[in-house]
Amino acid sequence: MRVTAKSDYALRALVELATAQRSHSGDTPRENPISAEELGRLQDIPHGFLQSILSDLRRAGIVASRRGKTGGWTLAQDAAAVSVADVLRAVDGPLVSVYDVRPEAVDYNERAAVLQHVWIASRASLRRVMDAVSLADLAEGRLPGDVHALTLDQDAWEPR
Repeated sequence: MRVTAKSDYALRALVELATAQRSHSGDTPRENPISAEELGRLQDIPHGFLQSILSDLRRAGIVASRRGKTGGWTLAQDAAAVSVADVLRAVDGPLVSVYDVRPEAVDYNERAAVLQHVWIASRASLRRVMDAVSLADLAEGRLPGDVHALTLDQDAWEPR
């Protein structure tokens, strides 16, 4: 799996929004918008690129914007309801694709047909992690137990 700059920046900006939402839990998220400039400054994200990312996230219903002097960006949903997978799909499309085709739609001859199963299994494995971690988890600096357990395997940290 390759994590694009777009996905990484999107998640980093959303962690800021989720953290702001959490620290103002008595208010509705729309009452505490953060400007794109501030999000970019907090996470060192280029402004033009961030604006494009925020537009993608708005189209996916993950963020909302408000114009004006007190405007900015907020989460459009509760942070616990948005998974890392939701964000990746919103900005980069399907978690796994083969030549821009979803793995279930790839057509191989009989000798290579088993590859489709590898791609499907890979997607299922990614989903187990990416669907399990929410923006709320990230804002709280914690991972679900099953996901955290994967990080305890020293082999997981080896660059191969």
